[in-house]
Amino acid sequence: MKHYLQFSDLTASDYHHLFERAAVIKHRFKSYVRYQPLADRTLAMIFEKASTRTRVSFEAGMYQMGGSVVHLTTGDSQLGRSEPIEDSAKVISRMVDLVMIRTFEQTKIERFAAHSRVPVINGLTNEFHPCQILADLFTWLEHRGCVAPASGETPPKLDPNALRGKVVAWVGDGNNMANTWLQAADILGFTVHVSTPSGYEVDAAVAGVRSNCWKVFKDPMEACRGAHLVTTDVWTSMGYEAENEARMKAFAAWCVSPEMMAVAQPDALFMHCLPAHRGEEVSAEVIDGPQSVVWDEAENRMHVQKALMEYLLLGRVSQ
Repeated sequence: MKHYLQFSDLTASDYHHLFERAAVIKHRFKSYVRYQPLADRTLAMIFEKASTRTRVSFEAGMYQMGGSVVHLTTGDSQLGRSEPIEDSAKVISRMVDLVMIRTFEQTKIERFAAHSRVPVINGLTNEFHPCQILADLFTWLEHRGCVAPASGETPPKLDPNALRGKVVAWVGDGNNMANTWLQAADILGFTVHVSTPSGYEVDAAVAGVRSNCWKVFKDPMEACRGAHLVTTDVWTSMGYEAENEARMKAFAAWCVSPEMMAVAQPDALFMHCLPAHRGEEVSAEVIDGPQSVVWDEAENRMHVQKALMEYLLLGRVSQ
């Protein structure tokens, strides 16, 4: 049994398999071909942080794969408050086949997983957001790493090694997304250029990665120079709303602009995990412009998570 609590839980080989499976599963979905390998399986989704994309992508994905879903919110299940996390894990995991948790501290999901009899997936914590980066990487491969397009019953063929040697520019907060990008770079062989305001830097100890997979830039423009992908997130993540006014001032120069995209590679893509605030972390010209793939990125959450659930429950499926 494997859990997926942070990006570093899987190997490069595992990710190559997941990208391949996501391409197959998405192609079947787009071709209206029924594929339900998770019939009679149940996913429990526990939300202590609200979500649109996480809920819709996991719930729709599980139903499409033939399974069922139990949705629990803070009012239904307060991890570690009304009942110890360890007890909740022991009970819930006796009744379902898979658990997805979206919560605050990473320690909560780790404690749950330590006492769960079924795989646990991180839907987001303060420290990591692995499912989002999985979708982002798959989206980049679709657009820039496709060696053979889909044809009839044949899904597109992606080259996962196309990621090696590339540069991703992270502009903004040193948050859970930034931590996860560093882990992905360490495993898959690309480099992250990180630019954050002073006081909002990435904590390398949290990401637990080697120093050669990322570089720090004080100037966000320089971080974007030569990048193959430019990406960002909101300035104030969920749970940090009390800091919003201070963050608005500190991050003023970290808005991804057309000028930043202009110094990146000519075919550079722009991504954002959404929701986005136009005029804050990204200009409308960029997120709504021709280099933006945010809508493909959002949809791909569902496809990569279907591949992930298949892998965690059934292993390396090949059909």
